[in-house]
Amino acid sequence: MKVLHLSNSDINGGAARATYRLHQGLQGIGVTSQMLVQNKSSNDKAVLAPKSRVSQSIAKMRITFDNLPDKFYPQRLSTGRFSSQWLPDKVIPKVEQLNPDIINLHWINEAFVQIETIAKFKQPVIWTLHDMWAFTGGCHYSWDCSRYTASCGACPQLGSSKKWDLSRWVWQRKAKAWKKNLNLTIATPSSWLAKCAGSSSLFKDLRIELIPYGLDTENYRPINRQVAREILRLPQDKQLILFGSLKATSDKRKGFHLLQPALQELSQSGWQDRLELVIFGASQPENPPEFGFKTHYLGTFSDDLSLALVYSAADVFVLPSVEDNLPNTVLEAIACGTPSVAFNIGGMPDMIEHQKNGYLAQPYKIEDLAKGIAWVLENEDRYQKLSHRAREKAEQDFTLEIQARRYSSLFNEILTGCKP
Repeated sequence: MKVLHLSNSDINGGAARATYRLHQGLQGIGVTSQMLVQNKSSNDKAVLAPKSRVSQSIAKMRITFDNLPDKFYPQRLSTGRFSSQWLPDKVIPKVEQLNPDIINLHWINEAFVQIETIAKFKQPVIWTLHDMWAFTGGCHYSWDCSRYTASCGACPQLGSSKKWDLSRWVWQRKAKAWKKNLNLTIATPSSWLAKCAGSSSLFKDLRIELIPYGLDTENYRPINRQVAREILRLPQDKQLILFGSLKATSDKRKGFHLLQPALQELSQSGWQDRLELVIFGASQPENPPEFGFKTHYLGTFSDDLSLALVYSAADVFVLPSVEDNLPNTVLEAIACGTPSVAFNIGGMPDMIEHQKNGYLAQPYKIEDLAKGIAWVLENEDRYQKLSHRAREKAEQDFTLEIQARRYSSLFNEILTGCKP
């Protein structure tokens, strides 16, 4: 069985890293797996991408041109990503040359795969959703808008009040292109995203499989905290709160704006001398915000060992996302035995068992977020149980082998069903 994954990138970004891990997991159980990407950063020979500088420059230009329709909406929100995917591509000839048995789509935005191209694949297609874009009129997260259950239009993210706007046009293109001759199965990492896809007008009649992300639990494992802190030059005599993600302090969806008041509340309730904050995924800004605690900015890490050190150095990981699928950071944290605190939204309940391996705060309640952090840290015996269960949860549900075998089983089932 030859599997081809289509992804905008191999290791840049959360969705790309999740895709690359699946690719490695499939190879680990003997499945022939390749990736076709627009931007390659790894040295993996099974990852195929344009090699010439001209091709790479064209790929960057395509992103600019693909975003042009957005410019007609000056009132559009800056908080969300919107993709039209209207530019023609040259993916089909490349896929035909590789001749896979099955295609696994992933995050294919940034002008990589045109909407209409997806219906032209001759092979069965499994689409692993990393956000909501596949079944919306262009937004990647709907921010509580439910228009994707109908036909979009009057898009709040575009600042539009017109039914026939860019989001309706994108939705109509998807509906027209995919209604015929498309052998498509949907896979979602979180139960929340599965529910959203199932309620969407585009995917409500399709098969939807829930297969969580996997990660290498040998790379992401508990490391002696004292050693981790010594390597990272972090204090040994404080309890450390960790926050981080890609664009940690600038992506509003990740909740940085909610973390600050929660920590300030903690600082004012007697924790000021006991805690310090660690942030990764961002460098210290010129005018750093006031959290009420000394803050360590670690910058960006891309290798697994460094990230495992960061998680192991912390006492608690906090990710107050407003909307999220199944963030890699929480998986990585619990695999390192670090209890996590988040709002009870999206895919968080799939990973965080309330008061068993972390704390699920009431959505967007700053007081409960602060309470959850304190609850995790205030009792040493309880903390050890939380830490143990965090690691146990990762080993039970989120290993690469578990994920790879579930995908392999799905691929084989679909291919068997396609035989005459």
